[in-house]
Amino acid sequence: MAFVVYGGGIFVALPKDADVVSRTWIIMSPEQTSPSLLAVIGKQLRVYQWVKNLLLVVPIALAHQLQDTQALISVLFGFLAFSCTASTVYIINDIADVEHDRLHPRKRHRPLAAGHISVPAAIALAALLLTGAIMITVLVMPPAFAGWLAFYAVVTTAYSFVLKRMVLVDVIALAGLYSLRIAAGGAAAEVPVSTWLLGFSLFLFMSLAFLKRYTELLDTIEREGRTVSGRGYHVGDADFVLVAGAALGYVAILVFTRYLDAEQVRNLYTHPEYLWLIAPCLVYWVSHLWLRAHRGEMHDDPIVFAARDAASWVVGAAVVAITIAASM
Repeated sequence: MAFVVYGGGIFVALPKDADVVSRTWIIMSPEQTSPSLLAVIGKQLRVYQWVKNLLLVVPIALAHQLQDTQALISVLFGFLAFSCTASTVYIINDIADVEHDRLHPRKRHRPLAAGHISVPAAIALAALLLTGAIMITVLVMPPAFAGWLAFYAVVTTAYSFVLKRMVLVDVIALAGLYSLRIAAGGAAAEVPVSTWLLGFSLFLFMSLAFLKRYTELLDTIEREGRTVSGRGYHVGDADFVLVAGAALGYVAILVFTRYLDAEQVRNLYTHPEYLWLIAPCLVYWVSHLWLRAHRGEMHDDPIVFAARDAASWVVGAAVVAITIAASM
């Protein structure tokens, strides 16, 4: 048999000794073809999830020190170290969850669950990434950053194996990991991190963590299941998760408004009163995410959804514009 590429990735198998007219064509659709090695690796690393590690830039941005080249480079190296560590933990998580993932309508397409990459190959890839993260941290990062990265690795691994199965504890752990990134960004740039910022981020990311669980519960209800696979939540918890998650989002906004009265704000901004315009933007954004989730239109991961959501981009642009105006 000879194999010929037939536009758009479709492969046609032809008998070798047949003439063109009498050949029998067996067509394999693009969906049946094996993905490329690069695509498999990128999907296994979940490169799109690295957007969460941009939180490391928040402390240096809010301290108005983005012009500090050395600090900015340090934060970028920190971003790379966190991304390598995160991908390592994703691989470990996928190995541990491979059976659950094969039962999930979307997660079954992950490389390990789909059989596109073997467990030994995944382990080797994880070891390579972890080595890279350690080398970056030891060679170029401040000692305090190393502590935060190690803590992140421990908590995320604990989350993969234990914490994610503990109702409510999983949400607190997820939110803590987001706030931890902000603290690590401050350590990387060697700038202090406001307790107001940590409080705001903790409540906001608890809201988003509940949003993730709510989406999973809606998916479970749609498939007529009783519990979320690999989690401790029952379909009857959906209303509680909805109320608690939305409330925490609004609490985060309340913390933000209290921060606006802090002396630090008056020292950093020429027109701090302009920052009050950010509050309604945040109210809209939190409400928008929860409304979309309630309608069943939310991605498994709210952060990934927001990164692809036009309304979220508009809100982000408005917040940046208001912040710049307040600084001038």
